[in-house]
Amino acid sequence: MTVLGHDSTVPATMDEMIVLTRAVNRGARRPLVVADMPFGSFQVSDEEAMRNAIRFVKEAGADAVKLEGAGPTLSRVQALVGSGIPVMGHLGLTPQSATMLGGFKAQGRTAEKAIRLYDDALALEAAGCFAIVLEAVPAPVAARITEALTVPTIGIGAGVHCDGQVLVWHDLLGLYEGHAPRFVKQYADLATAIKQAVGTFVEEVRERRFPEEQHTYAMPEEELAHFEEVLHDRGEVRERR
Repeated sequence: MTVLGHDSTVPATMDEMIVLTRAVNRGARRPLVVADMPFGSFQVSDEEAMRNAIRFVKEAGADAVKLEGAGPTLSRVQALVGSGIPVMGHLGLTPQSATMLGGFKAQGRTAEKAIRLYDDALALEAAGCFAIVLEAVPAPVAARITEALTVPTIGIGAGVHCDGQVLVWHDLLGLYEGHAPRFVKQYADLATAIKQAVGTFVEEVRERRFPEEQHTYAMPEEELAHFEEVLHDRGEVRERR
């Protein structure tokens, strides 16, 4: 969504995600690479989920895949784990189905919905998930879920009691414009720095202050003289305007 300039995660395709996962995998040395299965890649059937998850592992080198939701997703998790593909779950605000949830809003803010999240988390663990992302979930609810599970929880706007935390790279570094979610802490303002740097570059190019001599390559004087002589003999030396 962020890298490709979409307004939501829904338009991302399998082919695009394969390319991005390959790029991540080439740079990764120690981290576990988890490919986020895009909308439409696993909702249709267990078989479709299997086919696309295999692509992530085989073509992109992913170590695991992530699926959003519970309910029908449980059979997908079981099928993938049964075939040897590790699966991370994702509950709370699930971006691919945000419209059905009323938009990009916190989830589990009533006792009834919190219990549903709690039960879904237990069901995902029972289905075989090795970890579960909890996004935009009230901190006390996330704490109870984390306490109840034996697998790690990864929080994004779910409080400090999750086992790990995640922020979108662009949010963390301030590489975005517009409204930021409540859970974002901006550790740098690189967008402003980038705009200033590019603006200075453009100004120097227009004023012919860049490149300077130190940014160009020279050649031996005798070679330059010979080069100019050849051009002159060929009648190709023209006055520069």
